[in-house]
Amino acid sequence: MKRYFQFVFAPLAFFLWLAPATAQESISPAPQASDTVTGRTLDAPSNTRPISEKFWWSDEWFINGVMNVPDNFEVEERDVSYINPLDDTEVPAIVYRPKGDGKYPGVLFQHGRRGLDPFIQNLARRLAARGFVVLAPDVYSARFIDILPIEHDPITESDVNAGVDYLLSLPDLSSSKICLYSHTRGGLYTLRVAVAFERQKKDVACYVSYYPHWQDPNAPEPAQVYRYHRDLNELEIPALVFIGEYEQYQRRRSIETAVSFMKRSGKQVRLIIYPGVGRGFDFRPPNVRTFADDLAAKDALVRATAFMKAALK
Repeated sequence: MKRYFQFVFAPLAFFLWLAPATAQESISPAPQASDTVTGRTLDAPSNTRPISEKFWWSDEWFINGVMNVPDNFEVEERDVSYINPLDDTEVPAIVYRPKGDGKYPGVLFQHGRRGLDPFIQNLARRLAARGFVVLAPDVYSARFIDILPIEHDPITESDVNAGVDYLLSLPDLSSSKICLYSHTRGGLYTLRVAVAFERQKKDVACYVSYYPHWQDPNAPEPAQVYRYHRDLNELEIPALVFIGEYEQYQRRRSIETAVSFMKRSGKQVRLIIYPGVGRGFDFRPPNVRTFADDLAAKDALVRATAFMKAALK
């Protein structure tokens, strides 16, 4: 029996002892990220679209090293209010402008579903620092509406419209018209002001919005997903819109569809899509904010500034 064990089991034990080492030696080392197809793409991502389609491209920068330097002003602010003559509602607002004397072009900044909280006020302040008189109405406080409402109260559109008259009455404006600047649901408010209240061309020179809600929030769900607001067919003033690559599908679909039809109709509209960022890239808080968020937000602000100053000359 002893000789049988040595003859049968000893070679088997030797093989079992040897196998793990042999198997380990046959496995190649795990590839590094840069050695994989995905890794190489991340190491050096490519964009092969024609230069004419790369909105960020600048020969002056790439060849000659010329960088645009934005205007920077120290900003002062004051609390104001104005009356909506439709029903005598008092609308609280904040006026932001460069410190000191001087006149500057006027812009109405309209908040979205978050309301005009301190975090959103930063957006209006940043714009004023570029050299604008900015009026930021708080239409939710005026109507005792809680922040982040689901339903939309159409009367608030008239509160924004009354803000146009108030802004145009300010003595420190250098422009006879103003531009509309907004984000999220504020994009619907300003769209309605321009078209339904017939302020475009006469009082409003241009429209700028970040990922606007281009549909009536009270419309049924299919309209939210597959359609855009009919007023966009009547928007005649130059428009500039910013979204992130990872914008919510239903919002991005309506924006891209609307812009496509507007372009076919010969409207002066431009949509800029920032790669690598999603919704809220201009106001996401610091604890989750990415480098790409800041790059997109700064670039959008510089582009919006140039766009509005050209329209308000």
